Amino acid sequence: MSKQTPRTLSGFMELLPPAQQQMERMMEVLRRTYSLYGFTPLDTPVIESSEVLLAKGGGETEKQIYRFTKGDADLSLRFDLTVPLAKYVALHYNDLTFPFRRYQIGKVYRGERAQRGRFREFYQADIDVIGDGQLSILNEAEIPAIIYKTFSTLGLRRFQIRVNNRKILNGFYEMQGLSERSGDIMRTVDKLDKIGADKVGAILVDDLGLSREQSDEILRFISISGSNDQVLSALSGYAGRSPLFDEGLSELNSVSSSLTAFGVPAEHFAVDLTIARGLDYYTGTVYETTLLDHPEIGSVCSGGRYDNLAEFYTDKKLPGVGISIGLTRLFYVLGEQKMLNPDLPTAPADVLILPMTEDLSAAIALATSFREAGIRTQLHCEQKKFKQKISYADKLGIPYVIFLGEDEIAGGIVACKDMATGEQSKLSPADAITLIRAGLAEKNSGAVILG
Repeated sequence: MSKQTPRTLSGFMELLPPAQQQMERMMEVLRRTYSLYGFTPLDTPVIESSEVLLAKGGGETEKQIYRFTKGDADLSLRFDLTVPLAKYVALHYNDLTFPFRRYQIGKVYRGERAQRGRFREFYQADIDVIGDGQLSILNEAEIPAIIYKTFSTLGLRRFQIRVNNRKILNGFYEMQGLSERSGDIMRTVDKLDKIGADKVGAILVDDLGLSREQSDEILRFISISGSNDQVLSALSGYAGRSPLFDEGLSELNSVSSSLTAFGVPAEHFAVDLTIARGLDYYTGTVYETTLLDHPEIGSVCSGGRYDNLAEFYTDKKLPGVGISIGLTRLFYVLGEQKMLNPDLPTAPADVLILPMTEDLSAAIALATSFREAGIRTQLHCEQKKFKQKISYADKLGIPYVIFLGEDEIAGGIVACKDMATGEQSKLSPADAITLIRAGLAEKNSGAVILG
């Protein structure tokens, strides 16, 4: 029988064990940090009815979705975590307590062309706060604090959370008599970092039909820069000409003034009028987060405020605010930039016990006591040469090896070897646990990312 050559589909990430351990560490930091802010974990199905996922219909989403039939069912793989959240909240509305705060880390699927740093299957890590009828502006101020805490805990130091408000932009375009084309204009302006002001201006004139004066005024407006206070002061010069603009400016002032109380240093937060977010459902505050030393990466965390999460599933008004981290892409880029901490342990176990006797009862009892003490323990009972067993521990990066022979069993002790230093000690099992715990605490003390 001929053998099938094993392969992984293009655009699907498959990690070796050490890299998977690094990814798991990042996920654990996210889970722990999101929980600190009172978010509950959520897991929605990977497969949904196509009519549910595509309730909004049309556009690029429908072109990229993985869609198939099973019997009479028309099914699709989820392409983000927001639409399933909308369905979930509408479906379970009577069973949820609002504001509903959830985080979700899960795989999503998009049938787009696979390229460097972009995948067809990838993890997103989302948080959202959903209100029932209304939602306090304070939630929009807390989101940057959560981003700051998350990235700082991961080990990043040089990053900036850029914030704007869609009401300011829509109000400005209203002043210019361009309300009907504001969506197209914002999607164009959103490309500013990628293609530059000249090309954005050309698209505004040549493709959208704006006059050169209108294009120049838009580029002049979004180029307002300086400190946060300077930008907000410059924006106040436009006040009084559009109620929508004034509302957006008030919200942006509120978000900005609350950030210090939430513990976000000024250098990590910037009011940036170029931030628009291309998706039309954002209606208020919008966010993008960039790594200052790697602007070529683009945004590593984005999101914003939306007025009605579940409008395609229910008549109830469910406003929300949320952010999403493209975790797989971020992990890929960090690895490519050599920013993942190589000194953190990636072994599947903390200790490898090597029994040196035919009777394994003492080794089993020792392994059980180590596990009860919270130490991840492997028991190596294969018929291998001693050198091969040590090589096994070395290749996996297991930090400690315990030798248990007749003399150790008789003396009620163990021989414990630190694989990093080569130092070997004979200790009681209790003292070995204390030694290993202290060593593991030191080995695991570093951040996941070299910031």
